[in-house]
Amino acid sequence: MRAVVLEEFGTPMVLKEIEKPVAGPGQVLVAIEASGTNPLDLKISAGQAAHARRTLPAVLGLDLAGVVEQVGEGVDEFAPGDEVYGLTGGVGDLQGSLAQYAAVDARLLAPKPKSLDMRAAAALPLVTITAWEGLVDRANVHAGQKVLMHGGAGGVGHVGIQIARARGAEVFGTEAPHRLQAIEEFGATAVDFTAETPQEYVERLTDGEGFDIVFDTVGGPVLDGSFAIARNYTGHVLSSLGWGTHSLAPLSFRGATYSGVFTLAPMLTGRGREHHGEILREITALVDSGRLRPLLDPRRFSLTDVAEAHAAVADGTATGKIVVSVGH
Repeated sequence: MRAVVLEEFGTPMVLKEIEKPVAGPGQVLVAIEASGTNPLDLKISAGQAAHARRTLPAVLGLDLAGVVEQVGEGVDEFAPGDEVYGLTGGVGDLQGSLAQYAAVDARLLAPKPKSLDMRAAAALPLVTITAWEGLVDRANVHAGQKVLMHGGAGGVGHVGIQIARARGAEVFGTEAPHRLQAIEEFGATAVDFTAETPQEYVERLTDGEGFDIVFDTVGGPVLDGSFAIARNYTGHVLSSLGWGTHSLAPLSFRGATYSGVFTLAPMLTGRGREHHGEILREITALVDSGRLRPLLDPRRFSLTDVAEAHAAVADGTATGKIVVSVGH
């Protein structure tokens, strides 16, 4: 099969022929139609993502959408011909989705939303699982709450807005001026972080009480600032990038709580993988009921121009998720 292979960190990936995998026990062989591209792919390629534990040579690509070709021993929830999607590889020793086929753990898959094509479905797994693990699993988002998504027009941000709204919360999203419209289109109140300080918009939007949930998808100083704008006693700060050195004093003084989100853990450890499939089934229901949709960059990329797809992620020109179409 054709696959894009990273042979050394910091060097261009190579399109080459490698052995087609077969489905082992508990696995599904997927004929991949589309591969979602994420900033983590770029960090792994550059050798800057030790937490991903990627071994070389490697096929990158975290998200996939495709068609089941073969099921391994012990798999009864999928059959050949099923359309599926999932966050299935590209880290540790798991083959990624920049290839024509992948043998993946069946627990990581779910039926693809019927209302989406393969490209749109491949844009969803990593970002929706991350958002769900934070908002639902950690913070139990519900009606009556005020939720702030930092980076609201980004990958995790735009689906987080939709998940929180589907569960009845009032949602706000911070962004730079040129991305505010996207936040409004997803039904949240946009906040221009270049025009107001956190203290100013907390006063304006929450009467100075703070937000019930603050989800940081940016990291660094944004996470530090999040600790100071959570609601006293009951506020909950979430971060998918809480890897730096941070003072918890502002959070502690408010009596609020913090949760980190590390979506790769089940893939790296093998523990809890079934929950990823469960989350994606919930996402499929939200999509097919019209309550969630991906923001997809209109440009088309294939396995022959993965470098251009990665460049579009790196240079900030993407207007939504970049997806690579995989031909057979």
